Amino acid sequence: METTNINKSVKQRRGKSKFKPKKGLSGWIFILISVILIFLFYFYPMLQALLLSFQSGPGVNLEFAGFENYIRLFSDSTFLTAVFNTFIFFLIQVPLMIVLGLIFSVMLNNKKLKFKGLFRTAIFLPAVTSLVAYSVIFKYLFSNDGIVNMILMNFSIISDPILWLSNPFWAKVLIILAITWRWVGYNMIFYLSALQNVDESIYEAARIDGASAFQQFTKITIPMLKPIILFTSITSTIGTLQLFDEPMNITSGGPGNATLTISQYIYNLSFRYTPDFGYAAAVSFAIVAMIVFFSIIQFKLAGDKK
Repeated sequence: METTNINKSVKQRRGKSKFKPKKGLSGWIFILISVILIFLFYFYPMLQALLLSFQSGPGVNLEFAGFENYIRLFSDSTFLTAVFNTFIFFLIQVPLMIVLGLIFSVMLNNKKLKFKGLFRTAIFLPAVTSLVAYSVIFKYLFSNDGIVNMILMNFSIISDPILWLSNPFWAKVLIILAITWRWVGYNMIFYLSALQNVDESIYEAARIDGASAFQQFTKITIPMLKPIILFTSITSTIGTLQLFDEPMNITSGGPGNATLTISQYIYNLSFRYTPDFGYAAAVSFAIVAMIVFFSIIQFKLAGDKK
């Protein structure tokens, strides 16, 4: 009886309470502010850039040109060279970065390994260094009389210095080395965090059944990390197709446009050559189209039906 009376008194007090939350209004106001800011600083500039891509002319003297800028892309030899270079970096660097990230994450997830924190920090540290600073350091390390050539010659690996900055092939190799050095640790952190959530009993059962380390890696680790691998492959694709800092600061796009990327070409069109903002906007939306295309392919290859 006492419990019933207490419940009745509580209900009466709730009924007499003057506090009546407003349904919807305060929530919509809170969301509206965020929506307005996102539209002003994200979608509006994108829309303006899209409109700009249909205009042409030097500087700010722009006139509507329809699809002229997009048609020009297919006959622009410099743009096609930039696309070719970017795809070379994409096809080599992205798989290399993902595979190395997986290998390092598996090695550093070993409970018997000592100084794991030190190794993890050392591999991840390049991802938080300054892009410009490390690019300049790479430029000096791989110069004709740099430390890398000196070490290779002292060990009699090479007889003459490798022209890292003036040979088209070795310049591409240098850019791939720089990108891989910087971003492998970034991907490794994602894989490592996912591996730490995998039940160790799965690997123990596999070892009891006689599975080798390679079989555990291919049959357990990779399938378990499939969503993370898909995520890192998409982010790596986006980053590679937008590659700018390393070619700009290490090789300046040379020699002879051998390392020129699409993003660097956009920069040149806007600030180094006679300003052609309309065509530069069209080139930037070409990158958007490529990113969407490759992201869809990666989702299909991953078997994601969503």
